[in-house]
Parts: sequence; structure tokens; C-alpha cells
Amino acid sequence: MNRQIIADLVEKDYNSIQNKIGDFLKDEIAERKCQGVVFGLSGGIDSAVIAFLCTKFVKEKSLAIIMPSSKITPKVDTEDAIKIVDTLGLEYKLIDIGFIHKEYSKYLEPNPLAFGNLGARIRTNILYYYANARNYLVLGSSDKSEFLMGYFTKFGDGAADLLPIVSLYKTQARELARFLKVPPNIITKPSGPHLWEGHTAETELGLGYDEIDAILHCIIDKNFSVEETAKTTEIPISYVDKIYQMYKRSDHKRITPKACIL
Repeated sequence: MNRQIIADLVEKDYNSIQNKIGDFLKDEIAERKCQGVVFGLSGGIDSAVIAFLCTKFVKEKSLAIIMPSSKITPKVDTEDAIKIVDTLGLEYKLIDIGFIHKEYSKYLEPNPLAFGNLGARIRTNILYYYANARNYLVLGSSDKSEFLMGYFTKFGDGAADLLPIVSLYKTQARELARFLKVPPNIITKPSGPHLWEGHTAETELGLGYDEIDAILHCIIDKNFSVEETAKTTEIPISYVDKIYQMYKRSDHKRITPKACIL
């Protein structure tokens, strides 16, 4: 692929970016008359960035919830999440959702895809429980890449009051993570929602995030056609079209429920 696209994409003033996000968090807490923010911490890159930003700007008003599913979530992710909160000194709670998830299975007909997404919705229920109990705002950890592809569970990990890093592509989020001094093993770790065992993003999508971000940048930011994007990125048109179709099909995930106007 044409790597100059990614080189240009990640060339940002990350000090300015972190300060804008910090001001955004503080302003929203004040304007909405809330007491703080709560977010899920998976041990992955995006939620780690959220944790480091919250520590820097709203530490005393932040709560991290670590919610592994013991039979699905890689042990290293839970260990990394705990190391993050211990290192940063963040308030946190550790809740294994595996028991809750299993209880649901007693009453629902089997469907692996729906059951996997149910795990994400259980986590969101817990986040909003604490948001409700403490008058906090829920932070979502979707980056621009995932948001544009609809690579999140509707009313699951896509549900939030604020999306602090949704203007950053995955490659940019990784650069911000380096700036914030997130541990290297988390920055280089394969991204994945882990809705079922062995579930990683790049394996499911069939492309690396450098390629995904180059495609999305050309199609969305530059308004290129699929054909122009394939030529510019030097990525086969079949892959370009795959990402474009994901963007089109997931439009319903990025809008509020459609109302019947009478």
C-alpha cells in the first residue's frame, strides 16, 4: 500500500490534541452538572488512552470498570487493565461478567453472534448503572476507524454520553498513546472486542488498521470514489469496497433511532 498516506495521517500535534480532549471532558462535566465520568477498561489500546487522558485531566472524577468474561477475555488483557489502574492510581472496580452472561443463556435460545454481542450490552448496563448511581457520564472508547465501519455493538460498546477519541483513526490513537506513554505492549497488542474466544479485529476484517485507515481517509475525508481510493492507496479494490460497504451498511449505528413523524 501507499504508506505515505499513513505517514501524513499520523503527523499531528498530539500535545494540542490531548489538551483539547482534556478541556472537552472538563467542560462537559461542568456544563451537564455531573460529578465525573465512568468508562470500561479492557486492557486494549483505545480504553487505555481514555484511562491515561482521564488521569491527566479529571483523575479525581474518574471511575474505570474492568469487566472481563472469564472464559472469553484473554487473561493478559485483564492483567494489563489492572496494571494500568494500579500505575495511574485510578479508582476502579473489577466485575467478571461471565457469570451474568451465563445466567442469560438459561433463558435465551442459542445464537452465537447475538450472544457475543449480548456481552457488550451487559457491560454497557453496568457502566450506566454506575453513571446513574453517581451522576457520572459514560465515556465510549470508539476511535474513528471503528466508528465509521460500525465495528461496535449497537447499544453495547457503541452506547455512551461522550466519545473523546472518535475523531482519531486507530493509527492516530496509537500515536497519541505513545505520546501519553501508554505501555508499548498495549500499543502493539492486536485490537479486538473479544465477544467470543479468539476474537480479534484484524483477523475478522481481513485487513490491518494501516490499510483500513488509508481507505477510510480517502473515502470519507477526501471524498474519493472506491476506484480512486484503490488507485491512491495501492490496495486491491475488493478490500476497498469491503470497507466502503461496512461504512454504508452501518449507518444506522451512527444515528439516533428514526422517529415516525406524524
